[in-house]
Amino acid sequence: MGVFAAFALSACTQVWETNYDQNPSAEQSKGWRLNTVSVDVPRTLTVTEANTFSAEADIVWRGELPGDRYAQVERIMREAIEKGAAGLRNRGRAVDLRVTVTRFHAVTDRTRRQLSAAGVHNINFAIQVVDARSGAVLAAEPDVSADLVAFSGQQALDAEAAGQTQRVRIVNHVANVIAGWLGTGPDVRQSFSRVGI
Repeated sequence: MGVFAAFALSACTQVWETNYDQNPSAEQSKGWRLNTVSVDVPRTLTVTEANTFSAEADIVWRGELPGDRYAQVERIMREAIEKGAAGLRNRGRAVDLRVTVTRFHAVTDRTRRQLSAAGVHNINFAIQVVDARSGAVLAAEPDVSADLVAFSGQQALDAEAAGQTQRVRIVNHVANVIAGWLGTGPDVRQSFSRVGI
């Protein structure tokens, strides 16, 4: 256990954030209704299954059984975005939400099980609101940062037992970020310091 503690202490504590700065106003989004959601997880993003403390890749996901990680991330993000955009229920202009994932870096099993008070779900994506008829871009953000504290050690076990899996927590967090960005929910922008692994 001393090795793991030493590793955690030697790793760099960084500042992480949930942030965006080019979001539409609540007044603007009030006139929209959701038509479709599209999520692109480019196959050019790197993926790793390495079970190291600090996995180097764009996509690191262990919250589901091994499989097509691109497809898994697409489903997670689609669910989160549809949930976050549920406030767009007006009878106004039909809009499409287009999201491109640029980073989906959760934690490895090794980090989750062997460390405590360490780890960050580091999620970044670009988003556009597009007029469903004309294709005109009504709002766009090239880099939404949706970082979230990842649970590790006993905290991870307790959360899992309570039904708060990594997937559940990420879906809810990204949904809140989307609602905040659209102006249909609370502003969840924040920063925090944590050893990110």
